[in-house]
Amino acid sequence: MTGRQTTAGQPDRGGRERASAEERLARAALSRVVEPGGAAVGRWLLERSAVELVRVLRDGAGHPRLRLDQARRDTLRRRLATVDPAADVAAVAELGGRFLVPGDPEWPGQLADLAEGEPIGLWVLGTGSLRLLALRSVAVVGSRACTEYGSHVAAELAAELAERGWVVCSGAAYGIDAAAHRGALAVGGMTVAVLANGVDVRYPRGNSELIDRIRAQGQLVSELAPGEHPNRFRFVLRNRVLAALTRGTVVVEAARRSGALSTAHRALALNRHTMGVCGPVTSELSAGVHELLRGGATLVTSATEVIELIGAIGADLAPPHHEQPRPRDLLHGPAADLLEAMPGGPAGAGPGELAVRTGRTPDQVLKLLYELCSLGFVQRVGSHWRVIR
Repeated sequence: MTGRQTTAGQPDRGGRERASAEERLARAALSRVVEPGGAAVGRWLLERSAVELVRVLRDGAGHPRLRLDQARRDTLRRRLATVDPAADVAAVAELGGRFLVPGDPEWPGQLADLAEGEPIGLWVLGTGSLRLLALRSVAVVGSRACTEYGSHVAAELAAELAERGWVVCSGAAYGIDAAAHRGALAVGGMTVAVLANGVDVRYPRGNSELIDRIRAQGQLVSELAPGEHPNRFRFVLRNRVLAALTRGTVVVEAARRSGALSTAHRALALNRHTMGVCGPVTSELSAGVHELLRGGATLVTSATEVIELIGAIGADLAPPHHEQPRPRDLLHGPAADLLEAMPGGPAGAGPGELAVRTGRTPDQVLKLLYELCSLGFVQRVGSHWRVIR
């Protein structure tokens, strides 16, 4: 196959079949009753359909390929009896969103790198193709309780990335996440928020306005069904999607126990580019980043350095950092030696004194002084010469 097919049951470019309507609804139901990243369900979906899994769970009889104990199966069966996946899909569609599953043209193929941890499906609000956006995306993450330095760096980095056509992804949380989203939005760039709650839930409440702006200008993405609220484990599980979805992850500021580091560790495990921004060595909020850098992440200080790592080989190189030479640095030979020998005070020195200091004749010194004068380094004051500050 050389292209995607529009008929259900035909494979896409990744070899996966387009999901039928029944399969889509089955996955929508599972997203409501199963926590993200479950290994047992993930292994099943790598080999079998969601339709069959829902049938097995509703029957409660078990299956040799489904490694769940009876208590867990009973819990899932009770949950399944209460869900209405068609209503969930319709509710998100009414908000202008959609439910994506593997095999859809918009499904990001790199999520398959998560293997059994690949999302069952993704609920999406916003315009544009998530697959295309993810092709040029970078995650910018960090501490919620960030410093002013960290917030500034994250916003500037995100703005520069967005101006160069890169999609900035983060988690819409307080601190570094919010600064990254705002930086991209400020320059009219594209940004994607990967949430640990339903796409129709504004969390945290203090970022409600920001989340609305992301939805209008970018995308909100979540594994969790509409109306679902976050908890500590869902944040950690969300981070694996953020790491897999993007070309690389940049940690701007994070303490040793920061949840943002889980995104970076996931990125490292997935062989994604993992980067960190150095902070003050006295700051606890930078200690986690510094440990990450010592453990193999790459130090970056600008958007150009980030793009050099995650962009096209040989085409997105960062410009070399060269300090502009000062005029005095361009002097060589006797003239440079004489300028170094001149006293720094306002009185200066005469040609005779400078001749003694440099071991040259007064005539040689006088010639060099006029050269330095023409270059703007010294000036004559009476019989003496002094350095121009």
